[in-house]
Amino acid sequence: MQEAELKRLFSKWVEILRIGNNWDIRLELVEDPNFKKTGDIKIDTEDKKAIVYINVLDPNDDNLEETICHELLHLKLYPLDQFAENLILANYEEGSKAQNTLYYNFYTDLEITVEEMTKCFMQALGDNKELSFKRVENKRSFEDLYKGLKNLD
Repeated sequence: MQEAELKRLFSKWVEILRIGNNWDIRLELVEDPNFKKTGDIKIDTEDKKAIVYINVLDPNDDNLEETICHELLHLKLYPLDQFAENLILANYEEGSKAQNTLYYNFYTDLEITVEEMTKCFMQALGDNKELSFKRVENKRSFEDLYKGLKNLD
């Protein structure tokens, strides 16, 4: 996808999600082979600035509009993200099994929620409504997961 098109889609989603009124935000296109994610976001809440990073060299996603929307939804949910993280830090010993379990469960559920919201927004307002299945293609099959298990009969 061309840089101009990615910038247009970024501006579109910043407007739809009503981010531009409250945040200074920019898009950075990453062409670093060491950047393994498709997208990421860095947020400075004190200065109300954020940068969305999109891997244009080797994305793990066939629909970069979906990735842009996803990363911007992380910004919209960031206050809840920080609230939950602060509760975990305040109530559980650092590095404890309980803290690690809560962190893992919270961030897994957060990612699932952001992805579900992304799918809804893409279906309703996406230029490209075709969801990417590229991540799924890299997962092990159901058959592979259960190969080698002992027969319980």
